[in-house]
Amino acid sequence: MSLTREHFEQLTKSSPDIIVGTDRKGRVVYFNDGAHASLGYEEEEVIGQFVGLFYPSVKEARRVSEIMRGPEHGGLGVCNTLETKFVARSGESIPVAISGTILFDEAGLEDGTIGFAKDLREILRKDQLATLGEVAIGLSHEINNPLAVIVNQATLLENDIANLAGEGDSSVENERLDAIRREVGKITEVVERLTDMVNTDSYETTNYVSSARMIDLRSEDRKRHEPDERLAGLRILVADDDDGISRTLQEMLEVDGCIVETAENGEEALAALGRAHFDLLLSDVVMPQMDGHELYQKVRKSYPDMPVLMMTAFHYDKDHIIKRSRIEGLEGVIFKKPVDPERLRHTIAESVAVAHRRAEGKS
Repeated sequence: MSLTREHFEQLTKSSPDIIVGTDRKGRVVYFNDGAHASLGYEEEEVIGQFVGLFYPSVKEARRVSEIMRGPEHGGLGVCNTLETKFVARSGESIPVAISGTILFDEAGLEDGTIGFAKDLREILRKDQLATLGEVAIGLSHEINNPLAVIVNQATLLENDIANLAGEGDSSVENERLDAIRREVGKITEVVERLTDMVNTDSYETTNYVSSARMIDLRSEDRKRHEPDERLAGLRILVADDDDGISRTLQEMLEVDGCIVETAENGEEALAALGRAHFDLLLSDVVMPQMDGHELYQKVRKSYPDMPVLMMTAFHYDKDHIIKRSRIEGLEGVIFKKPVDPERLRHTIAESVAVAHRRAEGKS
C-alpha cells in the first residue's frame, strides 16, 4: 500500500511532536496538532505563511535551510536532530531539535520540506534536575559536616559555661547558644528541603522560602550536663575522614569519661582495632579508600560481638551503604549529621549494654 497524503496526515495529525510541511517557496502547507499544542498557533493562522514565522529571526531560518541542503547533519537534503529555537505565538522561546528532509517532485526538483521538531523543554528540565540532584547531594554533605562541628562545639561550650558560672547566672550565654542551635536547625532544614525538592522532581520553591521550623538540638535539661555514668571507661573508636567531626565527637564523649581514638578512614580503623580493644565503633558512611559498608563487613567478620553505629551527612542512602549493611545484620542507629549529642550518648550506652548481655549469655 502506498502512503498517500491522507495516510500521512492521519499518522502525524495527533503526534505530540511539532510537524510542519512547506511548499517549494517555504510556505507552510501542513501544521499538526503537536505544533499547535507547543507553539500556540491555530492552523488557519500559519497555513500559507513563510516558515520563518516560527524562528527567532530570518537569519536562523536561513541557517536551518542551508544545513538541510549541506552534508553536515545527515547528508544532502536531510538534517538530523539539529538544535535550534522556535518562537511560540506568545513570544516564548522554545528549544527544539529538528529532523527534516527536502521533498522532490518526479522531475527531481525541490517540491517542499517536511520537518519534525522535538520540544526539548521537558528533556532539558530533567537534565537540570539531574544536575540539581548532584549539587544537592554534594551540598548536603559539605554543609552538614561543618554543622555537626558547630553543634558539638556548642554542647561542649555550654558545659564549660556551666562549670565556670557555678551558681552564677549564665542565662545570657545560654540564650546565645540557643540562637546558634536555632540557626543551625534552619540551615539543616533548608538542606533537607532541597533534597526533597530533587527527590520529588519538582522546582516548586514557595514552600522553601517561608519561615523554617526551628529545630532545638540541645538537651532538654538546660542545666549543666551531667556525665552519663554508663559511658565512663568505654573505649570508643570514631572513624570519619572529616577531622572536625572526629575531634568534636572525641571531646564530647571524653566529657562523659569515654576513652576515644579516631581514625581518618576504614583502613586506619581496622589497624586501630587490631592494636587495642574497643567497646564500640562509630563510623561515617562515606569515606575514601573504604566506605562504611566495607568497614562494617570486615569488623563483623573479625569482631562479631562489637556494636557498630553509622552516621552520615547525606539525607538519603546514596550508594545503598546503610541498606546493604542492615541486610547483613547492622543494628546500630543511623545518625544524620549534625548528631544529637544526647541521642548519641544514649544509643552508645544501650548498644554496649546489649553487646555485654549477649557476651554474658554466650559464656
